[in-house]
Amino acid sequence: MKLGRVVGTLVATQKDPKLEGLRLYLVQDLSLSLEGKDAFVVAADAMGAGVGEVVLYASGSSARQTAQTEGRPVDAVIMAIVDTIHRPEGLVYNKNPAFPASEDDA
Repeated sequence: MKLGRVVGTLVATQKDPKLEGLRLYLVQDLSLSLEGKDAFVVAADAMGAGVGEVVLYASGSSARQTAQTEGRPVDAVIMAIVDTIHRPEGLVYNKNPAFPASEDDA
């Protein structure tokens, strides 16, 4: 799995019928410090993510392992929406600062 941020949506009115019903997003790879890399993928959404969210995505054959993507022609899928990221030096990311994250949440 890789860390990414949803940076846009994709709409394709003409597509393989097996892609019907899937939301497609543009996901930018992120470093562990949440800096955007110059690498992007188009990913099917299996979690209900939205633009701006930090996500985990899988690619290759792993992308076809979710209930929503099994047997479909996808090469990347959003598999999780990240709530918090902790590193040895401390909290790197907290989706909802109104609810402080503890080390036990990791």
